[in-house]
Amino acid sequence: MADEFDVLIVGAGPVGASLGCALGDTGLRVGILEATSWDGTSPPSYDDRPLALSLGTRQILDSLELWSGIAAQATPIQHIHVSERGRFGVTRIGAEEQDVDALGYVLSARALGAVLRKRLEALPSIPRICPARATHIHREDNALTVEYVLDGRQQSCRTKLLVAADGGQSSVRELLGIGVRKRPYGQMALAANVTPSRPHDNVAYERFSPSGPLALLPMAKNHCGLVWTMGEEQAQAYAQLPEAEFLHCLAQQFGSRLGKFRQVGKRVAYPLALLRAERQVCERAAILGNAAHTLHPVAGQGFNLGLRDVAALAQVLVDGLANGEDPGSTELLEQYAAWRHSDQRQTSFFTDGLIRVFCNDLPLLSPLRGLALLGMDLAGPLKARLARQAMGLTGKLPRLARGLAL
Repeated sequence: MADEFDVLIVGAGPVGASLGCALGDTGLRVGILEATSWDGTSPPSYDDRPLALSLGTRQILDSLELWSGIAAQATPIQHIHVSERGRFGVTRIGAEEQDVDALGYVLSARALGAVLRKRLEALPSIPRICPARATHIHREDNALTVEYVLDGRQQSCRTKLLVAADGGQSSVRELLGIGVRKRPYGQMALAANVTPSRPHDNVAYERFSPSGPLALLPMAKNHCGLVWTMGEEQAQAYAQLPEAEFLHCLAQQFGSRLGKFRQVGKRVAYPLALLRAERQVCERAAILGNAAHTLHPVAGQGFNLGLRDVAALAQVLVDGLANGEDPGSTELLEQYAAWRHSDQRQTSFFTDGLIRVFCNDLPLLSPLRGLALLGMDLAGPLKARLARQAMGLTGKLPRLARGLAL
């Protein structure tokens, strides 16, 4: 029945849609409730901002048979170059030295969204309730009743498991009564596509400055995805600068490694905060992706962490189904939460630590940062560990991240 589900996913952004794709052929009754219409126009989470996909993420998407639709639009990262503006010391990481074909890949969120939505549309077993907004959640003995507004009318459905994948401002998280620990960075990320005069040669740059990190990610047609972190007022002003003036400011911060910047696309600025839900699971509900943890964009770990959530939850649910277990049982949800705790904590610590160290203007730290970058470049085992963290290949990996089927 269309109003009875084993798993109801709220949010069809990259994380929620990926979970739908993972569970679509498992025998579970899955539904998706989405706030935007399904008419071919892209919701806000599928804009043109660049996404850095780790090697582990590529393996998950490949295991879900999604990579073939993504590969032609994804640009491989062959090298990573980390530096600090005006200081000595550089860390370079290469795919060849790490014995992989690529350290990661870059494509736009819009391109990824198109592939995910196409797959969902090919899964008639997954009804899509949209545009709809959840308004109330009621607990019963063996299910949750979710009330929502669709076409101006109040309707409802029942589900054994409710998954909140509706972003950092998650309304479902609030309806479930789950609080968050939030620390604003007092910064915004300005995202855009830029075109340099020199070939990017599949190098991803992470350049730190006192105002915040600046990432340039290689994309198709010699474009680069820019994610530039700065103070809120500065970001809002830079988003409105004339193109020539903006490109001049960018060149001052980044330098001339890629020659002159010739063109910039649409600029979007969004505020940054470190956010973590106080609980990852509660009675018959799980919180995934940005609804559970929002990170600083440095090192591009946000979506990758969310997709590992997806792979782990899908595995727990499929194994539970094979054993005849209720998908919303406390035992399964606690198993998922315990599994994901370490990865979520380490990734959050990794990204937040980079900001605390490299965006700190204490005089003593500046020369130490240069020495750290130089030492990292020379220390093979330490660099390899950093590379594996960035590639999403540490800890207990779900089957999908190991190239295996669910």
